[in-house]
Amino acid sequence: MRILRRYITKQVFFSILAVLLLVLCLDFIGQVMDQLDRLGGNYTFYEMLMYILWRLPTSVYQYMPYAVLVGCLIGLGALASSSELVIVRAAGISVARIIGIVLQPVMLFIICTISLGEFVIPYADQVADSRRALALGYTVDDQARRGVWHREGNQFFYFSVVQPDGKLFGFRRYTFSDNGKLTEASFTGSAAFNEAEGVWLEKDVAVTAFSDQGTASQEFAERRWDTELTPTLLNTVAVEPETLSMTSLHGYVQYLAGQGLYTREYELAFWQKLLQPLAIASLVLIAASFVFGPLREVSMGQRIFTGVVFGIGFRLLQSLLGPSSIVFGFSPLIAVLLPIALCAGLGVYLLRRAG
Repeated sequence: MRILRRYITKQVFFSILAVLLLVLCLDFIGQVMDQLDRLGGNYTFYEMLMYILWRLPTSVYQYMPYAVLVGCLIGLGALASSSELVIVRAAGISVARIIGIVLQPVMLFIICTISLGEFVIPYADQVADSRRALALGYTVDDQARRGVWHREGNQFFYFSVVQPDGKLFGFRRYTFSDNGKLTEASFTGSAAFNEAEGVWLEKDVAVTAFSDQGTASQEFAERRWDTELTPTLLNTVAVEPETLSMTSLHGYVQYLAGQGLYTREYELAFWQKLLQPLAIASLVLIAASFVFGPLREVSMGQRIFTGVVFGIGFRLLQSLLGPSSIVFGFSPLIAVLLPIALCAGLGVYLLRRAG
């Protein structure tokens, strides 16, 4: 039994790894083609490659569920094509036992995915975005597409560049009255957090105040900024919710709730990350059910095609339900759980029919 378990584990592990590497290579080529038209000035070919490489952990995280699905189809499909699965079943090993063996190498990829999401991606994505923003120049016309917006009370902030060490570049602040009238706008060249005093120190500040009498402008070489927005929270704001760690998402949801702001987008990202292992496990069930059921005697190409189509459908359902929960106001937890439950239910149903 140990030899059999090792054999199936090896077959599935290397199939998933091969699919993941192939998808990452295709994604790398796609990203290079997408970034070529941005080359110019300080954004050289080397900076472009560094941006793509820093974003590599995010690509691994995003494609892992589909690599597991197609990899399991290929690994188990190869065993089925050579009638090895028939021999295993004839030896008295149940389908449930085989799935348990398949889940062992999959757990390694799940642990890798969780580790990347918690410890690597939040930092790597911020480094990638800040390097590219500085290379492209944060004063260009398309800065609003690359920067970060944040709200605190009646103030709205825009950060052109937020570095992982807490340094800010191209920081704009807009203050509104209770009736929604703009009262002050300011631009800060750079800012850094003073740990000893717990405040931000802004440099090269230009302030414009608006009143019924007109406008008044002031400039400061340096100014203090008192706010609840710490470097830790700012690092959370600086990246997309999907790339944050679960601990950062939970903390930021609490911060937004304390400010009376909308939290559903970050709640959705939190549940997606927390339930990612269940999503991968449900796709393993689907792969096993296809191999033992309707795809038992088809070619490898048909299995791969089916896996890709099903993966796209699963992703599409996730993409539709997630934003729908934000728009229509139902629980993000339901939006995340429903595709997983449907996938797992279909897998169990097909396995029972095949068994």
